[in-house]
Amino acid sequence: MYAHKARAAARMGDGRLVRESLDAGRARLDRLPRPDHPEHHFIIDPDKWDFCEMDAYRLLGDDERAAAHARSVIRISTGPDGTEISPMRAAEARLTLGVASARMGDIEEAIGMGTTALEADQKSLPSLLLVADELDKELRARYPREAATRDFHEQIMTIRRGAARPELPF
Repeated sequence: MYAHKARAAARMGDGRLVRESLDAGRARLDRLPRPDHPEHHFIIDPDKWDFCEMDAYRLLGDDERAAAHARSVIRISTGPDGTEISPMRAAEARLTLGVASARMGDIEEAIGMGTTALEADQKSLPSLLLVADELDKELRARYPREAATRDFHEQIMTIRRGAARPELPF
């Protein structure tokens, strides 16, 4: 509930309400015992809170905070041996880093992060494409004449065309 409220406030551009909602959610989460099986979909996973904060701050346009939480998400999503435990979260975090980089003027970092995210082994395309579209929009608005921008846009369109074809069970 707090995360949804923060995302809605971010879309409306209300930074105060974003921070209040995220702070209230974090305080509530900190009072709960750590779950034995955080991977269960009906359990509140404390590690997912950084992901929620990252998402809200990216939507708000607070790139410093979004990037800080994105780096935390990637760290939490990576096991000690370097294996990604939560590849979807890590992919969305890389897209967030890409959006922040694009807004801060670093097109190479933005496209590098976006491309790496889209190459993830395990992905939920609808969710991933929402954030990839944000990066694509930033790149096309800020760097419309760059070949790398056109290439990234084409990569997203190719994925989108492929995702539109349902896989048949036979």
